[in-house]
Amino acid sequence: MTGYVIERELAAAGSARVAGVDEVGRGAWAGPVVVCAVIARAGFPAPPDGLTDSKRLTARRRAQLAAELPAWVECYAIGEASHEEIDALGMTAALRHAAVRALDGLAAPPPDVVLLDGSHDYIGRPWPVRCAVKADLRSVSVAAASVLAKVHRDNLMAELGRPHAEFAFEENAGYPSPAHQRALASLGPTPYHRLSWSYLDDLPRWRHLKKTRPDIEGQLSLL
Repeated sequence: MTGYVIERELAAAGSARVAGVDEVGRGAWAGPVVVCAVIARAGFPAPPDGLTDSKRLTARRRAQLAAELPAWVECYAIGEASHEEIDALGMTAALRHAAVRALDGLAAPPPDVVLLDGSHDYIGRPWPVRCAVKADLRSVSVAAASVLAKVHRDNLMAELGRPHAEFAFEENAGYPSPAHQRALASLGPTPYHRLSWSYLDDLPRWRHLKKTRPDIEGQLSLL
């Protein structure tokens, strides 16, 4: 189970109010990218049993934790960037938009540190970001964010996929499962597909729908 390893380190250095941030949906072919920001309660209270990186949990346990966490954390917020924004702006900028929407949604006062899972700061100034690889295994706030983001997006994709049952979004959440790939080749993209993704290069019938992705390096310089 994930503990307060990083939160305790940050508190000892004077940063007591930590917003743990994690994303889900970056590699999907359809749907939004979702970012969750979580601030745990002060005093390092024991987290819900089994809280850890969402990928290490069953779907059932994730759903149970997602129901428990809102009452356990001090506050949390979720931000999204749509598939249209991903196509128009590129993933780096879309992630930043989703993260800022989540951070802006947190209750005041603002966090002393934004703890971001991974090695790449896609949020940037003026947020005080610290990156940590596998933070969801050493930070309860990041672990909670990973669970809440995953369950939120999975539920959203299941709802979006109801009129498009052949794509099995309820099972694959927009990631390229075999059923998803078969439906895409046969039926073409749904209204929720990311049309700047390279999968369209391998689909001659639908290649004309591809949108040009913007210059990612140019985005990074803006951060």
